[in-house]
Amino acid sequence: MSVRIIHTSRPATDPAVLAVRDCLRAGGMTAADEQAGLDVRKTVADILANVEARGNAALIDYEAELDGAHLTDAALRVGADEIAAAHAAAEPEFLALVRRVIANIRQYQQSIMHQAPPPVRRGGRTLAVRYTPVDRAAVYVPGGRAMYPSTVLMTGVPAQVAGGGEIAMTSPPTTGGDANPMVLALAGELGVGEVYRLGGAQAVAAMAYGTSTIRPVDKIVGPGNAFVAEAKRQVMGRVGIDCIAGPSEVLIVADGTAEPEWVAADMLAQAEHDPGSAVLVTDSPELAGAVAAAIERQLPTLERAEALRSALDRYSAIIVVPDIDSACAVANDFATEHLQIITADDQAALGKIRHGGAIFLGPHTPVPLGDYYAGPSHVLPTGGTARFFGPLSANDFLKASSVTSYDFASLAADGSDVTDFASREGLTAHANAVRIRMDKRR
Repeated sequence: MSVRIIHTSRPATDPAVLAVRDCLRAGGMTAADEQAGLDVRKTVADILANVEARGNAALIDYEAELDGAHLTDAALRVGADEIAAAHAAAEPEFLALVRRVIANIRQYQQSIMHQAPPPVRRGGRTLAVRYTPVDRAAVYVPGGRAMYPSTVLMTGVPAQVAGGGEIAMTSPPTTGGDANPMVLALAGELGVGEVYRLGGAQAVAAMAYGTSTIRPVDKIVGPGNAFVAEAKRQVMGRVGIDCIAGPSEVLIVADGTAEPEWVAADMLAQAEHDPGSAVLVTDSPELAGAVAAAIERQLPTLERAEALRSALDRYSAIIVVPDIDSACAVANDFATEHLQIITADDQAALGKIRHGGAIFLGPHTPVPLGDYYAGPSHVLPTGGTARFFGPLSANDFLKASSVTSYDFASLAADGSDVTDFASREGLTAHANAVRIRMDKRR
């Protein structure tokens, strides 16, 4: 069998279950050739420091070394004519599909975008909140072993819905230095005119620090490899980020009502990311065995079967637990990027779930609907970070400001409490800033 089956009565403490979780949570699921024995944290720190110090020269060196692309200062940015040509050359049928996807994403993002509630009024006090977009955002579109042009839409459309000023897009070039034409076509469709031939940690550094030809941004979003994720982690604070997005993963909570062939197909779809993880948690030993057998039947029919088999063997599992409550507890503990629920009562199971980046309910809702079409962004937290991060959305490009307004009567009523508190903290200048206003009106 390509995927192991773990039977457990106590999944919360079972070493085999915890080993699967910890592999994903500790970043153990990375491509071997991606890390190549490197210390990712130090390598990224060195790249960031080099780009901050040397700017374009460092970017050009890294693109030649890491992507095999020999660029000049002028070639770092894709020309407007190249974007227009790629858009004009795109198949009309593809652009029609893209427009349907854009409409779906835009509708969903507009519906969930933060709206300021009515202000709180207490006498002469007005307490409000306002949401304003970041001035400038960068969206990272992966390339190399994982080229996902759909990420252009899943990052660019939410940024546009938020109403921000500028969007810069960056994506790794090909070995010859060309930009991916599908990425450019989609940028052209969205009207994004600032696109760079840059990938990896060096692209994150360029967006965070800026160079002589690239202005720094306020927020960086989008998925990438281990080096991109680590670079975003290290520049967080200098700029905002969306989440830490690493290798892809799914956890499926299913009972005996689920169709084994469909569950097997869902697991294989996620393992296809290479590396990718697929975990089934079920209370049905019969479903577990049937899914494992279905995986073996489907594997030979798929491209990249050996890579799929490796991902299933190294990063995936079928976990048999006593009941669906236990399965939901495992799902909360894993806090995965994608969570599917296929049970006799999906809503009841959903009510027990606290953590999951993107949740897909029912047998007719496979993850690829979210990857490409439904509307929520496919840029999601991985490695257990769904415990505190959520999916990319238009709200990631907004920031809140509190707005407070007092009249004199309200200041006079509250001022003694404020000066009392400030004095107890030893901050007499704070107290004076209130007292001086009160004294003037006496």
